[in-house]
Amino acid sequence: MRWCVSIGAALVAAGLVGGDVASVAAPNAPQLHKRRQDKCKEVRARLGEPRRLAYGPTPVEMLDIYTTKKPNAPINVFIHGGAWRAGEAWEFCDAAELFVHAGAHFVVPDFIDVIAAGGSLMPMAEQVRRAVAWVHKNAASFGGDPSRIFISGRSSGAHLAGTTLIADWKEFGAPADVIKGALLSSGMYDLKPVRLSKRGAYVKFTDAMEDALSTQRHLTRINCPVILGLILIRSPIRLILRLILRCDREGAPRAEWAGWANVVQLCRTRVRNGGRAARDQRQQEREGVARPHHLDDGHVVVQVFRRRVDA
Repeated sequence: MRWCVSIGAALVAAGLVGGDVASVAAPNAPQLHKRRQDKCKEVRARLGEPRRLAYGPTPVEMLDIYTTKKPNAPINVFIHGGAWRAGEAWEFCDAAELFVHAGAHFVVPDFIDVIAAGGSLMPMAEQVRRAVAWVHKNAASFGGDPSRIFISGRSSGAHLAGTTLIADWKEFGAPADVIKGALLSSGMYDLKPVRLSKRGAYVKFTDAMEDALSTQRHLTRINCPVILGLILIRSPIRLILRLILRCDREGAPRAEWAGWANVVQLCRTRVRNGGRAARDQRQQEREGVARPHHLDDGHVVVQVFRRRVDA
């Protein structure tokens, strides 16, 4: 069974998720950024400095490897976000401790930013793919299992990680199934809406780049389980309606909106079910009956993209 719901990239176009959301929905973003940096410093103090190795020919092509003690362990490669123009590997090791203690290696690569790349996303995608191929080839050198490589990412990092799922791995000397699964958050999987957003001011989109790096347009190339998630604090229905109005104002073809009615229905169902779960929870708490709370008031978790390959 294969199915896909397109919403993450669309909300980016509305300026509601990804890097642009910080100034509106998270005015304390600088404090949160500093908090993550401090947490990363604490993680490195507890785990020790990672192995930092080159995976490519340019100075920026380096990756940090946080190793577990478990032999022949699975590997998670995390691709950081930052609107394609910010962030470094050391700032995104806060999850390393979780993986290492669970018996998995945690790898975070550095890669060129879009400004340094002259506005093109192609060198970024190329480097991220090269990092994955390097991990596969050299996994045994740090106690990793090359047959159990997984990828994760957030925001623009989720987009770049998504492009690894549609790569022609023969060009990198890796097997077609080099990635065994992906867990990505708040990414952009069709670049058409992003091209209409504020990011079009510094990303020099072309039709060829838009198509090549829009993972959602090449689903038949994906051969591993993929789950992409998006967490919204505000009503997703309202956000989608705002998106439609904005795209209409900016001239996006209505053909690009196909399937959004289903997204609205999905979100409406999640909101309705979430509200019912919250009411049931409060009622049972009043009655002294304990029951797990499945969805907090005001918070909706929408699985925005999923592709499952049947065994």
